[in-house]
Amino acid sequence: MSFRDFLLLFAVCLVWGLNIVLTRWVVADVGVPPLFFAAVRFTGVAVFLIPFLRPKPPELKTLFVIALLIGSLNFALLFVGLKNAEASAAAVTGQLGVPISTLMSMAFLGETIGWRRGLGIMLAFAGVVLIAVDPGSFGVSVGLLYIVGSAFIGSAGGILMKRMAPISGLQLQAWVGLFSFLPLFLFSYLFETGQVATYIGAGWPIWLASLFAIVGVSIFGHGAFYTLIKKYDVSLLSPLTLMTPIWGVIFGIVLLNEPITARLVLGSVISLSGVFVIAIRHNTRMPEAAFGKKLGPGDS
Repeated sequence: MSFRDFLLLFAVCLVWGLNIVLTRWVVADVGVPPLFFAAVRFTGVAVFLIPFLRPKPPELKTLFVIALLIGSLNFALLFVGLKNAEASAAAVTGQLGVPISTLMSMAFLGETIGWRRGLGIMLAFAGVVLIAVDPGSFGVSVGLLYIVGSAFIGSAGGILMKRMAPISGLQLQAWVGLFSFLPLFLFSYLFETGQVATYIGAGWPIWLASLFAIVGVSIFGHGAFYTLIKKYDVSLLSPLTLMTPIWGVIFGIVLLNEPITARLVLGSVISLSGVFVIAIRHNTRMPEAAFGKKLGPGDS
């Protein structure tokens, strides 16, 4: 990989990691309802990417179902999870999309795995369990359970994408945005209150965070990532994308003053080690499994 392209991937992972923390700040600290914030983001994506809606994809019904999985449902669970879990822990837990995608490629696409990837899957889940479960109170972080659900839904969307004729990355983003914002606004109307007043009253920092999520993450981040995928093998890119959760942990500690605990450090090392093992092993049926949710709407 050229140094220029490495810097581009470095910037993409930094943007993804920072956005996890910004989203946590918006929905938890400022109090913007998470479903409403997700709806605003997808509305912006749909508006900015209107030119990429053409030509119309041939399998529009399948794309609609995919959009519900990797768009509305995925982000509803993700943002509700971020409201109830620390960003640093969520950044690591979100990487379960990699082993979940691998397991789904086994179940639905006939992929076979050896003992190394099997061990990697067990490590990835074991590390997250260590982070999510408090042995002192025998409690489980509800927020991280939502994040796990988000990873599962996003991975299911990735499996369905494998059965659809491929389309460009920005065209996928455009149609996911178009199909996702109305269901999210509907969910927000049914389950949340004070959305508009809270969002407008929060002022320009929230509007800037929204613009960053739309332009920085959905357009720059995913557009640049698709460009790199076309140039380099999955086996080279996928381990490097583990910079994303590392940035998420760093930004969570620095910007949100989240505590550094032994469980977080040990669980992160165990889980990300497992993800790394899976990422560097070749998946013949679904190479994209090594990226988890990154080939859908992305990390956050």
